[in-house]
Amino acid sequence: MSDTSTGSARLLHEPLLRWYDENARDLPWRAASATAWSVLVSEFMLQQTPVSRVLPVHEAWLRRWPTPAALAAEPPGEAVRAWGRLGYPRRALRLHAAAAAIVERHGGEVPSVHADLLALPGVGDYTAAAVAAFAFGQRQVVLDTNVRRVFARAVTGVEFPGPSVSRAERDLGASLLPDDEATAATWSVAVMELGALVCTASTPACGTCPIATRCAWAGAGRPAYAGPARKVQTWAGTDRQCRGRLLAVLRDADGPVHRSRLDLVWSDDAQRDRSLAGLLDDGLAEQVGPDMFALPG
Repeated sequence: MSDTSTGSARLLHEPLLRWYDENARDLPWRAASATAWSVLVSEFMLQQTPVSRVLPVHEAWLRRWPTPAALAAEPPGEAVRAWGRLGYPRRALRLHAAAAAIVERHGGEVPSVHADLLALPGVGDYTAAAVAAFAFGQRQVVLDTNVRRVFARAVTGVEFPGPSVSRAERDLGASLLPDDEATAATWSVAVMELGALVCTASTPACGTCPIATRCAWAGAGRPAYAGPARKVQTWAGTDRQCRGRLLAVLRDADGPVHRSRLDLVWSDDAQRDRSLAGLLDDGLAEQVGPDMFALPG
């Protein structure tokens, strides 16, 4: 950590909370009327996906499945179909499984206890903490990519955090939480919003940042990142792209499709077969007859 101590870092609270109060985006899962289910759905959808792409799918999803029980009552393939082109479609299967577990274990109500959230299928440390904080106003350490980047810059004095969450980051996050539960929950979403709108990865707007004068990284002259190489995701020509093409055919069809229809959307036979096998292994597709495939029933 830089010379900025944990005690002085608490001075970040007032300006950042004031900035959030004035600049927070109006998002449906943040509305006072939003249900815990809406928050949980948003957290699944927002993983590695921009807000702009999530908004219409989240709205359609909540309109069709306003409760966990409504989703659990339908086949998992319908969740995959409704997921559309959000990407990483295994999230749809995990959300469906989480809905079924909520019905089975919690009477159809999203649990408020962190340990119960963490025990749901597809829910990890971040999502459990986020739902506990944002849906139930609890004091939790919420560390997504945006929050980690803000803490790395403002307090630790480096441009980017490491590739995975460290114990030091968790301890720092805990030390920065306001004592009051409701304020702590707001603080968590405020830091996240700052990372999304101002303290961005590629073009941080330090000139409009409410904590720029208290930021260790800015104060040090914004030194360039010197840690391990950061992962750069590719898309064109990858198995991920091939899987997406195949899944789109299954998603847009009214029923099972013949392998020949899948052959039309990807020319590399070996990659297509490998990607189809991956979809079958992941439960995103199923073989329903000789050379016939469909979404999971």
